Amino acid sequence: MENSSAALAGATRKLANIRAIIDDSFAHMDVDEFLNTLLARVRQVLDVDTAVVLLLDRQARYLVAAAADGIEEEISQAVRVPLGEGFAGRVAHERRPVAITDVSGADVYNPLLVQRGLRTLLGVPLIGGGALVGVMHVGTLTERRFSADEVELLQLAAGRAALAVQSLLSRAERAGARELQRSLVPPALPNVPGVEMSARYSPGKENVGGDWYDVFPLPSGETGIVIGDVVGHGLSAAVVMGRMRSALRAYALESGDPAEVLRRLDRKIQHFEPDATATVLYAVCDPAPDRVRVSSAGHLPPILAVPGQPVRTADMKPDVLIGFGADIDRQTATVDFPPGALLCFYTDGLVERRGDDLDDGISRLCDAVYPGPPEAVGAAVMNALIGKQPTDDDVALLLMRRSPS
Repeated sequence: MENSSAALAGATRKLANIRAIIDDSFAHMDVDEFLNTLLARVRQVLDVDTAVVLLLDRQARYLVAAAADGIEEEISQAVRVPLGEGFAGRVAHERRPVAITDVSGADVYNPLLVQRGLRTLLGVPLIGGGALVGVMHVGTLTERRFSADEVELLQLAAGRAALAVQSLLSRAERAGARELQRSLVPPALPNVPGVEMSARYSPGKENVGGDWYDVFPLPSGETGIVIGDVVGHGLSAAVVMGRMRSALRAYALESGDPAEVLRRLDRKIQHFEPDATATVLYAVCDPAPDRVRVSSAGHLPPILAVPGQPVRTADMKPDVLIGFGADIDRQTATVDFPPGALLCFYTDGLVERRGDDLDDGISRLCDAVYPGPPEAVGAAVMNALIGKQPTDDDVALLLMRRSPS
């Protein structure tokens, strides 16, 4: 009977410990607050002196200290441990719990653990959806052997942390990417004599990427027009997009030839961003403005609507994408831009749908475009191609019409 009561008491205590770690109070916390709160609870429940979470960096080379309780120097000193080295690196490499009963004589990469006077360490991997996220470890200043229940409890906390960190970081990255994109989209289009313009940007429902458009006056009196799409999604794509935008603007001041501007941009990206790829279309509108000179690095051709003529794609050949050029020759095409004509620049999120042919999407766009006021044409295009269902990908749309008179 006594054994039964002891077992019941132990089970009740274990359940209480689990509830202390996985209750619903974490729901509205950000990553830092979540980890700090979780580690404080882990310290209390396991009665340990230190608790630390290290997260795997983007290149999966280092474990970087993200939160610490009882050994806050890990954060202030920006501790990082190479994967596979030392205690935390071993936990991550082997993906299983590891305990050390004598820290002073063990293979420990981080000297803080020894300087702090820790005697015992227990570490478990953070794994979410089969992917390694990081490592959680606890330590004591006195010698101790952790029980199977304590190891299980730390694994439970680590599993909770892994899933939460993945979700919170994804949400934060998505918000950061959107904010960066919106900050780089021109707040207002410039006034160009003889030209009316309208633009729209719609972030994707699922993936925030590197779509952007830009319009800027040039010292020559011409107008530069850009639309592009960095391959990839998330904050990294948005950051590359911002760098490309700045570089292209700089090169546009040095050369009046769109093809040369894209060639220089390609050389810069291949040198400083060797893993980045993008489609970019750069056009220069004459001051007149009776013509537009265009060069495309793998970007979809603009749609041209001229009064009294069928709507069609502009007659031009795209060159290779940014990131693949290696100083190849790029071409500039000249598009006649008579009074009343409209040019429609766009990214593939507008016309590309899973399971559908891209040409069909471009054909639907041609059906929706007409040589009318850009604001009205933009509304018609978005209604026809987006409708009620937002796309998974970003959409950038830029329309310019030469005044009819």
